[in-house]
Amino acid sequence: MHLIYHTNRLDLKILRPGQEHLVLDFYERNRSFLEPLEPARSDKFYTPDYQRASLSYEYNSFIKFSYLRFWIFLHDDPSAPIGTVCFSNFLKGAFCSCMVGYKLDQHACHNGYMYETLALLVPLVCREYHIHRIEAMVLPDNKSSIHLLQKLGFEKEGYLRSFALINGQWKDHLLYTFLSQTP
Repeated sequence: MHLIYHTNRLDLKILRPGQEHLVLDFYERNRSFLEPLEPARSDKFYTPDYQRASLSYEYNSFIKFSYLRFWIFLHDDPSAPIGTVCFSNFLKGAFCSCMVGYKLDQHACHNGYMYETLALLVPLVCREYHIHRIEAMVLPDNKSSIHLLQKLGFEKEGYLRSFALINGQWKDHLLYTFLSQTP
């Protein structure tokens, strides 16, 4: 895997410690937009020290092939990320699977950026990490995300009751799965 990939409109980058100001800016810009959709975060999350430590952990995990987070930048504006995609919970052996999660800046939604990103990264992760199955969990009322997953070839496999603690409440999720055609 490389640290940077390019699509027609986007640069996908793995960030390193020292770039925490980019991550912090993204989360601060989108705090009120993202917080209702994510696990509760302490105020510590919104500090340079926390984000620097997080980038250090993520980069070291990338080196070990155990975690993968790309930050999404527009070609025309490389100064601010507009989103992120994370592949986590890698299982090897007989499972060859992982999970994917993603989020976009509130002003970047509905422009096809996440489709463009995942259309590149999903097959790439399957090939480079020898992954057969990628799972995505989505809130049942998140129609945009459901449409995105279906367009990418993910199929609905199940309903996960009380799956994740989102903004202080246990929320049901739908399980969508992408199966790689490569052995």
